[in-house]
Parts: sequence; C-alpha cells; structure tokens
Amino acid sequence: MNKINWKLFLFLGFLFVGMNGNSQNDISSTDFSNYFSRSTDEVIYPDNDGFIRRWLLLEPINKPNRSNTVFTDSYIRKAFTTEYFSSQFNGVPKDGDKVRVGDQILKWHALDSKLFNVKLFRFASNLDKQVYGVLFWAVTVLNCPDDICNVRMSVGSNSASMWWLNGEEAVILSGDRRMVKDDCMSGRLTLKKGKNIIRGAVINGPGMSDFCLRFIDENGNPVKNITITYK
Repeated sequence: MNKINWKLFLFLGFLFVGMNGNSQNDISSTDFSNYFSRSTDEVIYPDNDGFIRRWLLLEPINKPNRSNTVFTDSYIRKAFTTEYFSSQFNGVPKDGDKVRVGDQILKWHALDSKLFNVKLFRFASNLDKQVYGVLFWAVTVLNCPDDICNVRMSVGSNSASMWWLNGEEAVILSGDRRMVKDDCMSGRLTLKKGKNIIRGAVINGPGMSDFCLRFIDENGNPVKNITITYK
C-alpha cells in the first residue's frame, strides 16, 4: 500500500511540474493574462492618460550584455540600426509572422497590454524565452482622422531604447535607466491623417525590460483622439 501511494505521489509530482513547464510556453497562461491579452480586430483608443497599449512584439533577440553601462548613444545607435532580419525598418509585420535572426527563429505577437507600461520581461518569461541580454522590437499603427501637428512622442523605457515615427527617428533613450513615464520627449512632430507607424527597439542586459509611450499635444495634454490597430 505504501509503495502504491509513493508511486502515485511521484506521478502527481511529475504531472504538476509538466503542467507548470507547459504554461510557460502558453501565451494564455494565468500569469501572462495578468499583463497581456491577445489583440483583436476591434479598434481601440489610447487609455485615459494617452498611453498606447496595443503592440506587435517580437520575441527577444539574443544580445548579451553583462552591464547596462555600455548603452551610450553610439553603442545603441549601432545596435538599433544593425539589420537583424528583413523588413526590420519598413512595413508592419503580421501577428504570427516568424523571422530568422542568426540561429534564432522568432515570432511576432499582437498583444494588448493591461498596464500602461508594456512588460517585456513578462512577455519573454511567459514564452519561456531569455529575459536578460536581450533586444526587443515593437511596432504599432496609429490612425488619425486629420493631421495632428506639434505633438511630442513621450517615452519611458528600461533600459535603453530608440523610437521611430513613419520611418524617421523621433527619440532615443541611452544609458542604464529605469522605466519612468515621460522620461524623454521628442521634438515637435506631426501625426499625419491616416496611418502612422511607430517602431521601437528596447535593449537590456540584467534588468526588468519594459516601456511606455504616448503623445503629448502642444498644451501638454495626452493625445487620445486616435485609434490603434496592428495592421
């Protein structure tokens, strides 16, 4: 009887471990759902504070760095302008698209963040991907009913990052930094009528990667009269 109970205990233990291991690869796991939900075709708006929560996120590129002190302007410009995969700097990827970066096969995920700051660390860890020494790419599409002039892109990131609007560099955040909203702002920009593509790259060594992004108008108010899609 004791032998049977012991075998049953071992079986249940292995089953529990196996279920936990599988949950890390499951994008619908409980922990993942605390931070993200899958994007749908439903159009959404920025949140009440203007933050953009819908993003296409690429699984992390391996970019080993023991320390974030190396993230000078020159270092991150070289890191972010290196071509890692085709169509890196143009177009909008599709949800589920895969790219090859060296010996890595990485997938794009269309997700809605449940927090104003997009938790890249949680995104990677729940897909059982590396979380340190990484480079993330993010893309989203803003749709404007008319030209919106004299706005500023306002970004916070952990750690360094670089952001583009419609193919033009907008703002760069260098150095070892924590994510603070409105940490850096671009010069004056125009969100054009129709589709606007935002592209960003976030790099981190040993740290909890995340970012937040919104646009601020010339009166200092968040821009909210825009819609967000991933196509």
